Amino acid sequence: MARILVVDDEAMLRGVVRKMLERNGHEVSDAADGVLGMEAYRRQPTDIVLTDIVMPNKDGIQLIIELKKEFPTVRLIAMSGGARTSERDFLEVAKQYGVRQVLHKPFSRAELEAAVVAAQSE
Repeated sequence: MARILVVDDEAMLRGVVRKMLERNGHEVSDAADGVLGMEAYRRQPTDIVLTDIVMPNKDGIQLIIELKKEFPTVRLIAMSGGARTSERDFLEVAKQYGVRQVLHKPFSRAELEAAVVAAQSE
């Protein structure tokens, strides 16, 4: 199974996602924003980074750009519940920076696992 870093500013959501991933046999770590997520990945790289887009301090797009610059082969999944703001779809923007798997909140355990499996095969 995969080692996955979950980056989201909502503690309850991080906990739910962690439980879903762990039930599928994955090893999970988490971070509350992009700054902490970047620090966590530098300390202990994971197989996949699952990041929210809209977060304080460093948002998901900034995290994606920084991860891809420093670690070009990083596998990323972007997720968002507020993906459409001012006619911009931030999940589509994430794809422009190399994210191939996206999840619209709320998502099911099956959708999450499908994204993880797809990300592992990239």
